[in-house]
Amino acid sequence: MAGGGFPVAGGAPPGDYAGGITFSVVVTCLMAASGGLIFGYDIGISGGVTAMESFLAAFFPGVLRRMAAARRDEYCVYDSHVLTAFTSSLYLAGLAASLAAGRVTRAVGRQAVMLAGGALFFAGAAVNAAAVNIAMLIVGRMLLGFGIGFTNQ
Repeated sequence: MAGGGFPVAGGAPPGDYAGGITFSVVVTCLMAASGGLIFGYDIGISGGVTAMESFLAAFFPGVLRRMAAARRDEYCVYDSHVLTAFTSSLYLAGLAASLAAGRVTRAVGRQAVMLAGGALFFAGAAVNAAAVNIAMLIVGRMLLGFGIGFTNQ
């Protein structure tokens, strides 16, 4: 029975595994770790960005007007379907990609899927950096989500 990282009585002797740490193994592990890293980073950043006045002025002026007119608090001023679509598009795309990634991995292999996920994330970051309207932002976040879903599967 497996004991995680601890030796188990009656198990295989230490060092019995003939495999080694190769460059390919290291790259694959780094890609897998970066998938979790970029997902956590996005969760932390997206909340702060959606509250920035410069971001709201450029892409969500209606939300910014409601925020400025709020007298008591800012609890319901972010009630915008487009802002919700912007935020959730990454997570929905990540969910869809995670569900499909298992079959794709069986077809082309883990390393190819993780590299494709990294490429999709890079493409999404480029689209978001060049975004001039909300449609580009949502498409970019969907590409980010596909990249995260493939690397986290």
